[in-house]
Amino acid sequence: MADKPTKGLADVVAASTALSDIDGQAGRLFYRGYDIHDLAGRTTFEETAHLLQRGALPTREQLAAYGAELVEGRTLGALVEANIAEIAATQAPMEALRTLVSLAAADDPDKDASSPEANRRKAARLTAQQPVLVARYHAARTGAPIPDPDPALGVAANFLLQITGRAADDRAVEIFDTCLVLHADHTMNASTFAARVCAATLSDMHSAVVAAIGTLKGPLHGGANEQVMRTLEALDPGGVAQAVRDRLAAGEKIMGFGHRVYKTEDPRATHLRTMSQELAEASGDDTYHRMSREMEEVVFEAKGLYPNVDFYAATVYHYLGIPTDLFTPVFSVSRMSGWTAHVIEQHADNRLIRPDSEYIGERDQKWKPIGDR
Repeated sequence: MADKPTKGLADVVAASTALSDIDGQAGRLFYRGYDIHDLAGRTTFEETAHLLQRGALPTREQLAAYGAELVEGRTLGALVEANIAEIAATQAPMEALRTLVSLAAADDPDKDASSPEANRRKAARLTAQQPVLVARYHAARTGAPIPDPDPALGVAANFLLQITGRAADDRAVEIFDTCLVLHADHTMNASTFAARVCAATLSDMHSAVVAAIGTLKGPLHGGANEQVMRTLEALDPGGVAQAVRDRLAAGEKIMGFGHRVYKTEDPRATHLRTMSQELAEASGDDTYHRMSREMEEVVFEAKGLYPNVDFYAATVYHYLGIPTDLFTPVFSVSRMSGWTAHVIEQHADNRLIRPDSEYIGERDQKWKPIGDR
């Protein structure tokens, strides 16, 4: 008798990858063999993207060349430029990004090519354009002026410049850059799996990324960081503990806690908690960070659950001045580096991903004419 299928494909190995790995028992995350604790705060997002997409941490010369590719790749194509205002007026953030990345495919000079060289170029362009798309979308929907990207600035500094309209201080840039590093890849999560399934048909990189964005849009994958902030905003700062206990007693889920893979603290949350505290103290109002700490203590006491990457990312993004409904789009800014790296890897050693299924419907039914049904 065949084994029963595992719901949600839990513990099923769907692909071999050299990109990232997780030790869930020990709470460790690795990018190409580098512990995330060694990379966070030491390695820039550009270096991390190069590591994922091109196989190694870059030398100074390689980083300069890759950075030049990103600067050139930030320019949006004619089709995107012609439609971004209407899209911003009619679509929510993740819907808009799904549409804009699909439009960007038509503008890409390598749109009809999927060679390793073309994929590397497309990966750099997609990584460069995603933060610009998020910022341009926000400017279009608000009518606010937006500074042009500064070629002297990296991804993190440029995004904060464009999203807030002013240059961020060096420490804020460093913190956001670390956030991008922490979110860059995370093994076979739902959006990455969707990208690889699409790429495995030998579809193009933009199509695979659109599949990933559509998957990230779902509230069971993306959106938890936004919901954490919405929860904090809705709570009375003096009644956090009781409100959380009441929600747990009612069977409600508290967003930002627990993880399918980690059995201890998510290593990314360790860094984000510290950065949230630093930004809160610098802001002069640490209310949301204090509420988060209290919430963390209550949830652990009641359920034994640790915060995941989304929990403290919420307050970090808030203190950096990023609008709450853009938290998930910001996730895509970082994860674009990982998604594209997975497409490159899938195309390099491809086999169509076609799992089996267990049929649970009726059998041996007999057809009847429509008048006899």
